[in-house]
Amino acid sequence: MILDNNLPATVWKVKAPGSKELEQTLVQEFGVRPLVARLLQNRHIATLDHAHRYLNPSLNDLHSPFLMADMKAGVARLIEAVYSGDPIVIYGDYDADGITSVVVLYKFIKELTPHVSYHIPDRVQDGYGLKIPVIDTFKNRGVKLIVTVDCGVSDFDQIAYAKSIGIDTIVLDHHEIVGGLPDAVAVINPNRGDCEFPFKYLAGVGIAFNFLIALRGTLRKEGFWKHDEYPNLKEYLDVVALGTIGDIAPLLGENRIFAKIGLDLITEGKRPGIRALKEVCGIDGQMIDSFKASFCLIPRINAAGRIASALDAVDLLLAENIDQARQIAEKLDAHNRRRQAMEKDILTDILGQIGENPDVGKMSSLVFASDKWHPGVIGIVASKLVDLFSRPAFVISLHDGVGKGSGRSVSEFNIHKGLQQCASLLLSYGGHYRAAGISIREDDIDEFACMLDEIIRDSVKTSGLISQTLIDAECRLEEVDLDLLTQISQLAPFGCENPEPILCARKLAVASPSVVGNNHLKLRLNENGASFSAIWFGMGKLAGKLAGATVDAVFTPQINYWNGASDIQLKIKDVALT
Repeated sequence: MILDNNLPATVWKVKAPGSKELEQTLVQEFGVRPLVARLLQNRHIATLDHAHRYLNPSLNDLHSPFLMADMKAGVARLIEAVYSGDPIVIYGDYDADGITSVVVLYKFIKELTPHVSYHIPDRVQDGYGLKIPVIDTFKNRGVKLIVTVDCGVSDFDQIAYAKSIGIDTIVLDHHEIVGGLPDAVAVINPNRGDCEFPFKYLAGVGIAFNFLIALRGTLRKEGFWKHDEYPNLKEYLDVVALGTIGDIAPLLGENRIFAKIGLDLITEGKRPGIRALKEVCGIDGQMIDSFKASFCLIPRINAAGRIASALDAVDLLLAENIDQARQIAEKLDAHNRRRQAMEKDILTDILGQIGENPDVGKMSSLVFASDKWHPGVIGIVASKLVDLFSRPAFVISLHDGVGKGSGRSVSEFNIHKGLQQCASLLLSYGGHYRAAGISIREDDIDEFACMLDEIIRDSVKTSGLISQTLIDAECRLEEVDLDLLTQISQLAPFGCENPEPILCARKLAVASPSVVGNNHLKLRLNENGASFSAIWFGMGKLAGKLAGATVDAVFTPQINYWNGASDIQLKIKDVALT
């Protein structure tokens, strides 16, 4: 996204080609084109075995969940609760990862015992993580075991309090660990220094799914199910995929397996809640890829937890009949429309402030705060600011002198580690490499902004804060055909750390530029007889500038489906006038 008419809009960087020998081996072994073999190497695939696993994601390639520290202890305590009839509460977070985690755990454990319930805090009233008043309500209900998911690893006091009143806790979390571990029965988190599980980038729902694999396996050995009629965990992967993609977890290793299989299940649409959600999005009957999941399904799941109740989204995914699911899906769609309007107002406000302050362009980070902004949507706005300005951003919602902030970062800066250096100014903080949340006194925000800016300036080269387009390879337009796109589709699902392939073609003639839809630029690109329709989203303002021009173009080729027909379309990433 660019704010002016300068072309190219970004700095282009063509990735260096990999091993020619490996390229030829990949071509011979898998029958792919040299261009696709280069794409594979660009995704750090260096052996035939790795290439095979990448091109053929399989549940057989999952690592044993028992490699995770405390997994045996956590499973044993859960089974003890099942046999003894102890009331269990699953305690989750209010985003898509937390919601889907609660759904898969509750649905499975409900088949083992009727004594299970779930709780998700209200984002505005309660905030993130375990709360002692809520633990007291659990005590009054006779709860003996809390299973936290997508939260808990930093709730030291709360878990100690629960233990003191006779409630055990199992923590299933993937957030960064700071200052040791809470005193829980089990703390299952791949980020533990003593955790031997090789893949460290699971979303919360991925850890929950691994917990269920271990739980089911243990119960099978104990003969829990008669006639070997045990639950099929593969059927849970549609929900696991939504949480994994929604948390922007790297689509590598385990996550890629979950996403690939799960997206196929979402396309199939057997789960009433997901079918209803696809209907309300207008994508029922279509193949669901990671982008349709990210831009259609997941925002509606997230919207419930952002501005209403996350329990609506849980109800949707647990719904057992389509009529009930459709009613809930309509409610989530209405929440999402409200969320979009709030987000637009906040972004407009911030862009207005940026336009009035020329010094903002010199900053290495962006920090904005207001008491007019809903805390449920500030994270989305922070993400948009990162997209616009290629630098870390915090957006803070103020209430009674205290700010709740959401931060997003660029790939060159670990925002969670940056916050560790600002801890003296924060009431609390937590998060990941690319996303974090904070609580801060309003009076400390200006000092925090200066400190964060200095930290980023010291740790990130200036070039790291300039919007770049990483190009996989240069090609000729005549190389783009259906066979190439079929081979490229084997690299899907695309997302974090497994991006869509980006190609570059030189000296293309622009024809028929026009503005379509919501200010999108449609045009044709021609080269020596090869001609393709192209679309550049949000760039309708450049139609006049590109009319009759010769350009170098950076694009992703894709199949465009429209009115029952399909053709190849180039999705433009950037253009340079030649």
